[in-house]
Amino acid sequence: MLNIGCHLSVSKGYKAMGEDALSIGANTFQFFTRNPRGSKAKDIDPNDVVALLEILKENKFATILAHAPYTLNACSADVKTRDFARMIMEDDLKRMEFFPNSFYNFHPGSHVKQGTQIGIEYIINMLNSILKPEQTTTVLLETMAGKGTEVGRTFEELKQILDGVTLDGKMGVCFDTCHVYDAGYDIVNNLDGVINEFDKIIGLDKLYAIHLNDSKNPFESHKDRHETIGEGSIGIEAITRIINHPKLRHLPFYLETPNELEGHAKEIKMLREVYID
Repeated sequence: MLNIGCHLSVSKGYKAMGEDALSIGANTFQFFTRNPRGSKAKDIDPNDVVALLEILKENKFATILAHAPYTLNACSADVKTRDFARMIMEDDLKRMEFFPNSFYNFHPGSHVKQGTQIGIEYIINMLNSILKPEQTTTVLLETMAGKGTEVGRTFEELKQILDGVTLDGKMGVCFDTCHVYDAGYDIVNNLDGVINEFDKIIGLDKLYAIHLNDSKNPFESHKDRHETIGEGSIGIEAITRIINHPKLRHLPFYLETPNELEGHAKEIKMLREVYID
């Protein structure tokens, strides 16, 4: 079975996200832990959480994925910005324990001309200060497109972060198709090669989730602009190969395409039709 969903809004509540997912044919979903451009988080209603967990169990959902706000920059040159990132992520991980055994994804950040190695050290330090042995949440580093001074545009950079984290069993990677294509990994013409390179450098055992997005920009553009499935430079044929690849097909896929619920429903239907059970 294809495990696929999209990004849903938590504004209506947790149970509502589960209901929205079911309404569009999804069996998983992603959501922001709090305002994606700020720091305010929605109060957690335990009864609402229980209602969602029942939906997930009854409908055999794949693992859900929470996304950290875009405002976090764990490797900023500014200490207050780094402290803010640490505070928010630590709080997010406490909140995620309401949803046991879920994923939490974040952008590694931008080193802002300090240099990649300094940025990586800051990220490692933050993770080592907040990860707990008892947590059930797996924290995922997202592959990045490489715009500006982003950290995480190469598999090697992500590997360095993973190697520096003491509780490495709590860590993994979320593979964003738009980002890796924009970063210079040719998943259109050499998918096997990219997967083998990931396995050699990081290890496929660390690949937990895939952001399934087309790209508005050409290969190696470092632009990071998502497009609806089949309408961008990656294209439906390449995306069909991705969701059916024997080393990827078992993973949960999360759409972050520029669509509303109706559009996501159409994308999910199309992808289910080209997925080979």
